[in-house]
Amino acid sequence: MLWPILDSLFRYLHILGALVWIGHNYANVVQNPTFKALHSESSAEDREQNLTRRMQREHGIFRHASLLVLISGLAMLWYRGTLLSALTLEGHQAMIGIGAWLGIIMVCNLWFVLWPHQKKVLGFVPASMEERIRCSRITFLSSRTNTILSFPLIFLMTAASHSLVLF
Repeated sequence: MLWPILDSLFRYLHILGALVWIGHNYANVVQNPTFKALHSESSAEDREQNLTRRMQREHGIFRHASLLVLISGLAMLWYRGTLLSALTLEGHQAMIGIGAWLGIIMVCNLWFVLWPHQKKVLGFVPASMEERIRCSRITFLSSRTNTILSFPLIFLMTAASHSLVLF
C-alpha cells in the first residue's frame, strides 16, 4: 500500500517541479521582464537589496525545482524497476531513457554552466564589467539550450507511456 502512494507522490512532485522549472524557461524566452522600484521614496540601496533578495529567491526556487524533477523522475523509474534499462536505453525503455538523459544534461547545464555565470551577471559574486558581459552571453545560450531541449524531453516523457505503438 505504501509504494502506490509514494509513486503518486513522486509523480505529483515531478509534474509540479517540471511546471516551475520549464515554465521559468519558457517565461524567460517569451517575456523580457522589467523591474520597477517598489517604493519611489525608497533609496537606491534599498531597491537594490530588495531586487537582490527577490532574484535570489526566484533563482533558488528555479534551480531546486530542477533537482526535484530529476530526483522524482529517477525515483519513479527505480520504483517500477526500469531505471537501469531506461538509462542504458534498452528496449521499450529507450524513449524514457533518452528523456532521462536529456533531463540529466539540462540539470547539469543549469547547475554547472548557467548558475555559476548567472551569479556574476546578477552581482551575487563580484566580477568586473567585462566578466559580467562575457557571462551574460553564456547564460543566454545556456538558458536557451535548456529551453530547446525541453521540447523533445516533454515529448519523450509522454510518448514513453502513451505512444509505444509508434515505436
